[in-house]
Amino acid sequence: MEGDAGRGLECQKTMDGKESNASGPDKAVLPSCCLKARACDPEPDAKSHSTVCSGWFSKPRSPSGEDDRVLYFNNPTWPGEAHSIKVEKILFKERSEYQEVLVFKSSSYGKVLVLDGIVQLTDKDECAYQEMIAHLPLCSIKSPKNVLVVGGGDGGVLREISRHNSVELIDICEIDKMVIDVSKKFFPELAVGFEDPRVKLHVGDAVEFLRHAPEGKYDAIIVDSSDPVGPAQELVEKPFFETLARALRPGGVLCNMAESMWLHTHLIQDIIAICRETFKGSVHYAWTSVPTYPSGVIGFVLCSTEGPPVDFLNPINPIEKLDGALQYRRELRFYNSEVHRAAFALPSFVKREVSCLRDVPPTNLVV
Repeated sequence: MEGDAGRGLECQKTMDGKESNASGPDKAVLPSCCLKARACDPEPDAKSHSTVCSGWFSKPRSPSGEDDRVLYFNNPTWPGEAHSIKVEKILFKERSEYQEVLVFKSSSYGKVLVLDGIVQLTDKDECAYQEMIAHLPLCSIKSPKNVLVVGGGDGGVLREISRHNSVELIDICEIDKMVIDVSKKFFPELAVGFEDPRVKLHVGDAVEFLRHAPEGKYDAIIVDSSDPVGPAQELVEKPFFETLARALRPGGVLCNMAESMWLHTHLIQDIIAICRETFKGSVHYAWTSVPTYPSGVIGFVLCSTEGPPVDFLNPINPIEKLDGALQYRRELRFYNSEVHRAAFALPSFVKREVSCLRDVPPTNLVV
């Protein structure tokens, strides 16, 4: 936490001044239950810049002049909360043509990639996102050959797709070359995906790229986009999904990042509704746990076009047994077939709040 944002977290006995340390009665001691409040204490050796305060990283504040406690919880994507990660060293900070790119070393999650103040990945938990967004769609169809990645400039999704021997072409369209370069320098274990000879990199706008993509070219499309605010809003609107559907073959599949069920059921409702109108095969919502994302959870919408039916809930293309995985240190860390099936089990409150998930499913869909 930063600045005044930590006030109010202390327990009552500390606030009442009933505990003190050896340095004097005026200085309260924080009991173990209140260690979180120490995030507000200055640390003389801490590195700092616009989104790092006293050695802690948090979501950025609003530039307005309102009260700090209001500003701190003013991110439009997850209002009312913030997550902090202890910073050991800032490794990179520059502004690209599109966004601020920050990399720092944390004390508990390894290196962290941040775009415009929003955590994109960490060494420790990136596998839970990269493996799920790639293998949920690719393990649901037989022998995928042509795959498109939208976004994903860190290379992690490419790394996961490259595990599938049937794949012959991996197109990736990433708008920000700085993200690619930074990933290659600081996250080589993810950027190894760019080294696969099947990968064709296209630096530019994905919407424009898809407008020129041949109809029915891809067996699978994976959209690893940023949160739907600002320019990325276009990536969760109906015209974009229609363009994606056009680029998929009959029975082709889409996996699109679809926010947190704890924070964004209204957005999930909108996305599912649009996909139900656009894709005439199956439409499902799945989720995974990523501790450093807001609420610790992120979701995916999985869709298939009209054609050969796709049963997302039961993988038909298992990938747990990888030839040479241990030898080349490429073994899976998170995904397996059991986790795949479990990802589609939804809490009761999600089924209540996302009415589309209660609707009578279209052809080929089993809810």
